[in-house]
Amino acid sequence: MNSNRYRALAIVTCIGMFLVLIAGALVTNTDSGRGCGTDWPLCNGKFIPAYTLESLIEYSHRLISGGIGLLVLATFIATLKWYRDYKEPIIYASGSGFFTLLQALLGAAAVVWPTTPAVLALHFGFSIMAFMFTLLLLLWTGRMKRGELADKPAARVPQSVFYLSLAILIYSYFVIYLGAFIRHTDSAGGCIGWPLCNGDLIPDMEGATRYVFIHRVAAAVLFILVTWLMMHVKRVASGNQALRSTIFLVFVLVISQVLSGALLTKTIGNEDWFVFTSILHNIIISILFGILCDFMIRAWKWREGRG
Repeated sequence: MNSNRYRALAIVTCIGMFLVLIAGALVTNTDSGRGCGTDWPLCNGKFIPAYTLESLIEYSHRLISGGIGLLVLATFIATLKWYRDYKEPIIYASGSGFFTLLQALLGAAAVVWPTTPAVLALHFGFSIMAFMFTLLLLLWTGRMKRGELADKPAARVPQSVFYLSLAILIYSYFVIYLGAFIRHTDSAGGCIGWPLCNGDLIPDMEGATRYVFIHRVAAAVLFILVTWLMMHVKRVASGNQALRSTIFLVFVLVISQVLSGALLTKTIGNEDWFVFTSILHNIIISILFGILCDFMIRAWKWREGRG
């Protein structure tokens, strides 16, 4: 019974953190970050502020984040109560709590003390880390319910799979941060057209164009790296179907991310559609990052030479 309740709590928490990501992206893409002025946790000095679209979006984001913060705390307490003898859920529940608190504090600080786009971009990065840990916990509860022994796979895999996936995971965080930085500097219009940038293969590297073009190149490199990892896993880990299936899902997600980036560029002149495509872009990269991290963890657990 405890396992069913715990899994239900993990599902609700993961979905809730997903909603926090969407709400945060909506705040950024509608420029609603100042919808409550410089007051926190109140909104324009009131518990229930006067209605404006910006204040509604910003305050809703705060309420959702606060509610999910309580769910994250409840998940952490439940983990200590029911699964204190398992390292994985303790790490995942602790990680989600740490990054949830960190992104909340950074969000509050950004409201009270206006800061730079470089710091604001970290807010999305911390949110994605919080979501990643809740997703990892949800995946763990699923394997536990199915009775899978994750540390006893059908076949061990070379250590190269772990090291390569770890390097790609770290690199993908850089790509994510760069994308968030572009949004907070309002540089999205730096490259018009896709796949060319302003009609050129290599544009003039000035102003916003520089940031957007670097992000595009970085995303293309990420696609190449994920493709390389998939081919490597197919070659050296043919007996491990779980890893092969997961890396194929990562490959599908990275293709979807590239296509959503192209769609984002195509809709940049339509404000309503641009908000939607921006959120879609954030959703895909968040799921991609979480699944890639899960792949990396299992590659580490199942590596050759591990006792």
